[in-house]
Amino acid sequence: MNIVEALQIVARTDPGMVRTHNEDSVLANPQNGFVVLADGMGGYNAGEVASGMATALLGSELDKAFTERAPSERVEGGKFWAHVVLETEIARANGAIYQSAQSQPQYSGMGTTLVTAVFHDNMLTVAHIGDSRLYRLRGEDFQTLTRDHSLLQEQIDAGLLTPEQARHSQNKNLVTRAVGIDPEVDAELRDYDVLPGDVYVLCSDGLNDMVEDDEIAMTLSALSANLDLCATQLIQMANDNGGRDNISVILVKVKGDFAVPRGPRSWFTRLLAWLK
Repeated sequence: MNIVEALQIVARTDPGMVRTHNEDSVLANPQNGFVVLADGMGGYNAGEVASGMATALLGSELDKAFTERAPSERVEGGKFWAHVVLETEIARANGAIYQSAQSQPQYSGMGTTLVTAVFHDNMLTVAHIGDSRLYRLRGEDFQTLTRDHSLLQEQIDAGLLTPEQARHSQNKNLVTRAVGIDPEVDAELRDYDVLPGDVYVLCSDGLNDMVEDDEIAMTLSALSANLDLCATQLIQMANDNGGRDNISVILVKVKGDFAVPRGPRSWFTRLLAWLK
């Protein structure tokens, strides 16, 4: 299967029940197999600007880069092209948001979380910064594939708080990394294998702060045959529980194999491309 046939993608964002405007931003590019979710922060409307800049800049640059060269190609030092592009373009987006925040007083201090997933050659490359998350449902196994860059997560890692205590903490929104806050940012990149039947959830903390992980897992299990309904239900659950923040969800269901064809001809074509 090609990537468009292999993946079903649904992206939704909702302001929630309390906020007057939505500072989250989502983007899906089925043709090149990637999705981007950002949760902005800052003064009046500044978070909206930061998250919008992040998704727009990454969306256009990743589209260009992955149209020119497959994300799974190995380039300098044996790295996946996906890694090189993500590192480069996240750094560029960080610089653009940081410069805007420095030069325009109304945007001072703005920033955004980021979670980006690139599907290629039966694999997934994830880049994330902050506390927006990526989960995977595989059969009955539901896992969080990202680890929050947050004060709470550091306290959990240090044994100062249990996960249950952290759920009731007042410090939920204190992230330790964000795009656009500092001149440079360190994105965390990971690769995972992908199997047909997997369902992936990217979300802002407006979902996972309002809905327990096991409830998210149960909803995915029950409604994965209808991704539109599943996304609607997840957002409704967060709103029913208070909807204290903007809620963004991107669901990706893997319908089949999307391995890159291998053989003498494709190997030779890749070699010629590498030599150019």
